[in-house]
Amino acid sequence: MKVIYGGTFDPIHHGHLRLAIELKECLGTAEIALVPCHIPPHRQSPGAGSDQRLDLLQLAVSDEPGLVVDERELEREGASYTADTLRQIRSEIGQDKPLAMVVGTDSFASFDRWREWEAIPQLAHIIVVVRPGSDIPAGSAAADLMRQKAATTVEELYAAPCGRVLVLEPPLMDISATGIRERIADGRSPRYLLPDTVWLKIRHLGLYRP
Repeated sequence: MKVIYGGTFDPIHHGHLRLAIELKECLGTAEIALVPCHIPPHRQSPGAGSDQRLDLLQLAVSDEPGLVVDERELEREGASYTADTLRQIRSEIGQDKPLAMVVGTDSFASFDRWREWEAIPQLAHIIVVVRPGSDIPAGSAAADLMRQKAATTVEELYAAPCGRVLVLEPPLMDISATGIRERIADGRSPRYLLPDTVWLKIRHLGLYRP
């Protein structure tokens, strides 16, 4: 099964990386593909440029063979839409191979505001990661989709190429990219919240400072 985990990764930190490893082990897949977005359609522009975020991400996963970086959204012009990415991957892997995307409950709660959201389950499975303090509103399109397409085991994802929604609650590290950016802007150290190689590169590039 091919699994993609998208985000701005602005910057990549240990919370992202640990979640990716937890997912890899839970799902029994050979690798997790981290997909940095170019222009996020539902949030403000990243604090670092696309090439800079890609550089930091590649540094972070360089010694972990189970994590790979997929640059396809950075190579496309305009906003990064999940449906476009899944459609492109599906054309590459064929119609029969299981494909899954990872999304947190905070983002999935507004799933019906994503472009072509109804097409997404026809392209991939959806793995919803429970984030503390973030709920799916009862009666929402996201809640209805979770109920109608619910999978209760990982094996169900391997049995079909797409169309199921699996809710997982892996252990999460309470680290946020926003908090890291704020620390750097205030002149405080974010060390141990992200890989040392990433922090060294951020300082070298002068990122996230006022």
